[in-house]
Amino acid sequence: MTELLEPSVDFVFKQIFGSEENKDEVLLNFLNEALRETEPKPFVSLTLLNPQLDKNALTDKQAILDVRAQNEDGKQVNLEIQVSNKYDMPKRSLYYAAKMYEEQLGEGQFYKSLKKVISINILTFNQIPNDRFHNVYHLREDHTSELLLDDIEIHFMELPKLSLKPHKMDDRLVNWLMFIDGAPKERWEDLAMDTPGLKKAMTTLEFLSQNKEARALYEMRKKALLDEQSALDYAESRGRAERDKEIATNMLQKGLPSSLIAEVTGLSEPEIEALNKKLH
Repeated sequence: MTELLEPSVDFVFKQIFGSEENKDEVLLNFLNEALRETEPKPFVSLTLLNPQLDKNALTDKQAILDVRAQNEDGKQVNLEIQVSNKYDMPKRSLYYAAKMYEEQLGEGQFYKSLKKVISINILTFNQIPNDRFHNVYHLREDHTSELLLDDIEIHFMELPKLSLKPHKMDDRLVNWLMFIDGAPKERWEDLAMDTPGLKKAMTTLEFLSQNKEARALYEMRKKALLDEQSALDYAESRGRAERDKEIATNMLQKGLPSSLIAEVTGLSEPEIEALNKKLH
């Protein structure tokens, strides 16, 4: 049996949700579930704004393989999956939402022509400090929570939080997210049973998994993402080590014992001794 590709790898995600063949069944149904509580009526149709996939971007660790679409009313949606925690997701999401909003206005056009933009971020890590897997943000007044305007809407969907609470089998958004999170194939039938469009997404994943070219591109992209995560982990580790040394140095200057410094910072006795020598 062919091993399935991971839907959470952005190359695969874009093939499933961002292709012309799938936009009317897969993307449209997913967005209508994701926006069920914030949109007054379901989207009827979509136009993809970035349907092409630049194969050169697959080896670019900084490349963003997102899905951008516009509905029949001119509302724009940016859908992105992120596997690397760069500790800047809220700012990054707001920046791209604001950029989408600004790019609508051509020379001589009036502000009233601006349409709503929606940013949906699916994360394979935890970002928001609560136990909700789906958080939605708008521009609101601090004291009354009155909505200033509905033109910018930002969603965070955190896959690790799906397991924190039991969910109803008829929660279609949960079914979509469990598929994206790599639910085993033996669960597919139950997930797709009452979730329009999900069966088509599953069929697309099976096709991609059996396609040699798609698998080669997938491996190329996955390597780039792993390299990026390794670089982020290394930078974080170095930053933590420097911080521990700074704390140890401050404790040494206060005359605290090496045993306590080792307990607080995790540094070894030789490392603490080396820092002590630098002070004298």
